[in-house]
Amino acid sequence: MSTHPLQPVGLKAQAANFQALPPLSLYIHIPWCVRKCPYCDFNSHEARGGIPEKEYVAALVRDLEMALPQIWGRKVYTVFFGGGTPSLLSGEAVAEILRQVRMLLPLDLNAEITLEANPGTVEADRFALFREAGVNRLSLGIQSFNDAHLQALGRIHSADEARRAIAIAQQHFDNLNLDLMYALPQQTLSEALLDVQTALQFKPQHLSCYHLTLEPNTLFAHQPPEVPDDDASSEMQHRIEEMLAAYGYEHYETSAFAQPKKRSRHNLNYWQFGDYLGIGAGAHSKLSFHDKVIRQARLKQPQAYMESVAQDEQLLGKDDLAFEFMMNALRLNGGFDEALFQERTSLPLLVIRRELEEAEKRGLLQREGQRIAPTEMGQRFLNDLLQIFLAAEDQVPHAMPEA
Repeated sequence: MSTHPLQPVGLKAQAANFQALPPLSLYIHIPWCVRKCPYCDFNSHEARGGIPEKEYVAALVRDLEMALPQIWGRKVYTVFFGGGTPSLLSGEAVAEILRQVRMLLPLDLNAEITLEANPGTVEADRFALFREAGVNRLSLGIQSFNDAHLQALGRIHSADEARRAIAIAQQHFDNLNLDLMYALPQQTLSEALLDVQTALQFKPQHLSCYHLTLEPNTLFAHQPPEVPDDDASSEMQHRIEEMLAAYGYEHYETSAFAQPKKRSRHNLNYWQFGDYLGIGAGAHSKLSFHDKVIRQARLKQPQAYMESVAQDEQLLGKDDLAFEFMMNALRLNGGFDEALFQERTSLPLLVIRRELEEAEKRGLLQREGQRIAPTEMGQRFLNDLLQIFLAAEDQVPHAMPEA
């Protein structure tokens, strides 16, 4: 299948004029999982009959080789294996992928290399091999330490397996993220807080605490479970944030909390509108050149991807750049410096002056010196804040890689 451009959204693309290109990250998508969770809207497919590991690794390498002309000479600062369930790969496969990455790209010596893993017994037994392969940060999809809630979420691990996986991970990794979810079906406030308290016993370097959302095209969207109402889930969020602050975790992004100097560098590159090359089935890329910015999307079906690593491509216009920068940067509670907007979009801040003034007027945004950041109310009502920066009613956010 040959590549073909998508129609740009918003105004026609205008020539950019970047003085310097942003940092570059690499995202590697592994599309298989043991069982599709009812809330998941990521590009994941149940691994029935096993994974064609060798074929997929070969396709990833071809994909990377074909992308080289677009990123030639640019250093890669972070690598992220997302999914799906990357921990279904063997240690040998991960090692081979990273060996090829180092051969083909100038990978920073201190690169952050993250791999997402599930707490199942089979995956946990591979943690040592992932560390030997070069992975230096592990992200565990715990979601809850309550067996009833894990069952409601369609997770295949138990609370005991989650605790065991964390203990094994900490034998090999000194940089660990735990994913938790709240506002789960029939979850109480005390149960939500107990999940966080249990996670804190392990003193992870990073915690991601997500509000369960019923995404379109998921089983939960078609068969909605009974979940806490807005007031109850808001109270959960507030109390979780208070608890994590008391334990010294910095709430630096909408759903992310980190110990000092342990922010996710890969995620930060997304939120600061850096560049990323995405390889693998359904992976997305955002790449800057001296005169333009493009987005790419690989074929979603694993078999089709392995047969042809072609991608769709879209040239971003002025409206796209302005909105997508704000869509990402305003997820950061500390906001951004004014200069970063022009540096990453090649546009003067003047193009969003009216929107900035409206957001300030509504109490959703604050400006202190050269710093622009969401207020506490803006953090709580982020969608309302972002709506102000939409250039047209029919414009929608582009898919982001999982992080």
